[in-house]
Amino acid sequence: MATALAVAFVVFSCKGNLSEAEKLDLTQTPLQVVDSMFFVQTENGKLKMRVEAPVMEVYDHDSLSYELFPNGLSVYGYAEDGSLETTIKSQKARHDTRKKEGEDKWSAFGSVVIRNIVNQETMETDTIYWDQKAKEIWTDCYIKMYSPAGFMQGFGMRSDDMARNAIIQRPFNSYGVVEQDSTKVVLDSVNFIGPFPPKKGLKRPVMRKNSDNLKENS
Repeated sequence: MATALAVAFVVFSCKGNLSEAEKLDLTQTPLQVVDSMFFVQTENGKLKMRVEAPVMEVYDHDSLSYELFPNGLSVYGYAEDGSLETTIKSQKARHDTRKKEGEDKWSAFGSVVIRNIVNQETMETDTIYWDQKAKEIWTDCYIKMYSPAGFMQGFGMRSDDMARNAIIQRPFNSYGVVEQDSTKVVLDSVNFIGPFPPKKGLKRPVMRKNSDNLKENS
């Protein structure tokens, strides 16, 4: 009797665990969770990109593999000389890899800030897409751009992945900064030659007519 009760208890416990497992959606369950994720990408021995995130969740399906970054993502791009040129930061991000198509795309969303340090440009938007294979970034959302040339805003932006040549597709209510006014007259205080003021204590010569000479000539 005791043995039968023990076997019955084990079977019941297994059934209970299996029913709980059946409730899990494996498509929504990460295969791997990485804390304090950090990796670098190099090319010909030179640093090209650095990526950091507090948490990375890895998902893998038959045709699509992707990583989620629920707590934010920071991307740093480096120029040929090794100096930091571009940064992209967002509140959340996702990286999709389609195995058959060879697709490799990133999407960042939630207060996305893109900076090109060389051009001194800063862009702010809600969502940005990055095609690593095509080496370009774009968005169709509202975007703001701050630069030494002025302020621009609009909908849609296209650029290379280093944000070197960002162009807003549909700008509105933007303004520029005039670096030099062509109508302004600037005097060269060093090379300028103007009228000299008379020196103190000296009198200017006064030209007088000679009335005697005028009478003789007449």
